[in-house]
Amino acid sequence: MPERTINVTIALPLADDLQDTIRKTHPRLKVTALTRAQRRVYRDGRPLWAGYPEPPRAEDESEEEARERLQPILRDTEVLLTNPIVPDNIVGRAPALKWLQLTSAGVDRLLDAPVVQSQVTVTTASGIHAVPISEYVIGAMLAFAKGLPRAIRAQQERVWRPYWPDELEEKTVGVLGVGAIGARVVELASALGMRVLALRRSAERRITGAAAGFPAADEMLPPSDLTYLLHESDYVVVALPLTPESRGLIGEAQLRAMKPSAASSDGTTAMLRIRSRYSVSQSASVAAVTSGASARTRSSTNRRSSRHSRTGLSRALPSTSSSRNPSQARASCGVWRT
Repeated sequence: MPERTINVTIALPLADDLQDTIRKTHPRLKVTALTRAQRRVYRDGRPLWAGYPEPPRAEDESEEEARERLQPILRDTEVLLTNPIVPDNIVGRAPALKWLQLTSAGVDRLLDAPVVQSQVTVTTASGIHAVPISEYVIGAMLAFAKGLPRAIRAQQERVWRPYWPDELEEKTVGVLGVGAIGARVVELASALGMRVLALRRSAERRITGAAAGFPAADEMLPPSDLTYLLHESDYVVVALPLTPESRGLIGEAQLRAMKPSAASSDGTTAMLRIRSRYSVSQSASVAAVTSGASARTRSSTNRRSSRHSRTGLSRALPSTSSSRNPSQARASCGVWRT
């Protein structure tokens, strides 16, 4: 008697070779990848990712056709691969569903969702994002230090604007959270010669990283040392999952505790949020940046000018006092600059 097939549905865009990898996992798997139109119906029209609605194309099936074809697919689905944008009524639409596999590292958005309260097994992709996200963090810090956004703007405008780039070596980075992603950031930052302060929820007192089992970190800090970490750091990486303790952890007071810094080429401190968006207050970020940026920029510019004078290079450097309008505070792609 032949073994029964297992119906797997992919509800997000996935490269063909990755779909084939899933199909080859076991001969019993029957894998169905939803079309673009079907994915929009599945999500009830919500964006695939924040700000990306996965817009329709001329060759797509109509919404009516997609809805009609999606219904029997979901009815037979036993395993569903999806991002965290999961319909509230998925249990009713997919009565055979046994396993919901998310592509995210956490389930922050689904903690109160009916599917989590049901008998369906919900799993995440925790751990697989360590390499790409940690590389993004290092890339963002390098972009700040080397002034890459400024250089790219000058290139697009076809003008030559010389400026003084900085280095990551000997700068201090504070990492909030040392899960898979945070731990990898610690390793890469240490390899670049940075001083690394890591904050860990379970830490009870300030000790060396080696004593805590994280030799790549210079210091391992308890949550009570957050202000110390912020004051010491040129870069702050927020790699915390959403918990009652981490929600709103970074507010205006914490942002003001960050030191005026010459970490980036325009004299600003950088905060990179790479996990729950609710751990950093957006309104507090904008308020702190817009009200404090002018004084911070003057302070860091004066300090940088003194450093360059000591090396005899101050006359060769362009003025940076007006290189950035403090009122143009931005918070995008999870990166705050203060």
